[in-house]
Amino acid sequence: MSKIFNAPDGKTRCSWSRVTDEYIAYHDNEWGYPVSDDQRLFEKICLEGFQSGLSWRTILSKRENFRKAFSQFDFNQVAKFSDKDIARLLKDEGIVRHRGKIEAAINNARCAQVMVQQEQSLAAFFWRYEPIAIEGEPQSVTTSPESIALAKELKKRGWKFIGPTTAYAFMQAMGLINDHAEDCFCREKAEKTRKRFKRPS
Repeated sequence: MSKIFNAPDGKTRCSWSRVTDEYIAYHDNEWGYPVSDDQRLFEKICLEGFQSGLSWRTILSKRENFRKAFSQFDFNQVAKFSDKDIARLLKDEGIVRHRGKIEAAINNARCAQVMVQQEQSLAAFFWRYEPIAIEGEPQSVTTSPESIALAKELKKRGWKFIGPTTAYAFMQAMGLINDHAEDCFCREKAEKTRKRFKRPS
């Protein structure tokens, strides 16, 4: 299967973005561009957890509902969620109503608070796992040594619903790697953005 497709607007994109118009906007403007904002990083890692066993299309279509339900993914607010909030979320038809994933998001918010105290920011921690070099062609793998190490360290620190594949998808989306296909028009743009990006420390 080809890794690219020629869109009606004449631009060549990663083939996965052809599924829905929502993917096009997400692919062109978000996926693969470096992020250092802690709230966005926390949101993405939570949504990757909710995606487990589902399609990203399902999660993306519900993203605004998730943001509303989870206080815009402000982890300092989510960390305060109680059993009453869990009950509320389990009744919210606008999100994925999975108790384990909901409880994991709340647990991970509390872990995020601890991490910020220890590492100064989530960004400083996550960007430590940026690969020095990528092995193989873009989108040819679903895990990497770095994603395996990241998932292992997060698990050690008490985070839940984050395995190596989830960690790799997170790294792709947040720009820790540029996994746009070689002939995708966004690849060069993402790479230029990555070169200008100031790595958090």
